[in-house]
Amino acid sequence: MKKETMDNIKEIKNRKLTGTVVSDRMDKTRVVAVERLTKHARYQKFFKITKRFKAHDEKNEFHTGDIVVMQETRPLSRDKRWEIVQIIQKGKEKNDESETEEQTNL
Repeated sequence: MKKETMDNIKEIKNRKLTGTVVSDRMDKTRVVAVERLTKHARYQKFFKITKRFKAHDEKNEFHTGDIVVMQETRPLSRDKRWEIVQIIQKGKEKNDESETEEQTNL
């Protein structure tokens, strides 16, 4: 019976979520927003719930707008329990946006 509970703990530790990086201002930490659909119990309508997680990014390589996969890990700080594993889609570069704004102002 103890083996079953240990297997359950291992499964929980390997949870993976997909989300969008919404903040990259902290050093080695990114804030990732994960959206999910939930059905209302009475009205049977689906609505979005967004939850924000702080995730570890050792090399500071992920930026705002990137769609990433993060995996649950041991507690790294008071708020961080996730680390970013891979990138699915790259977001828009901030430098490109500022250059286009400068060109339109000329």
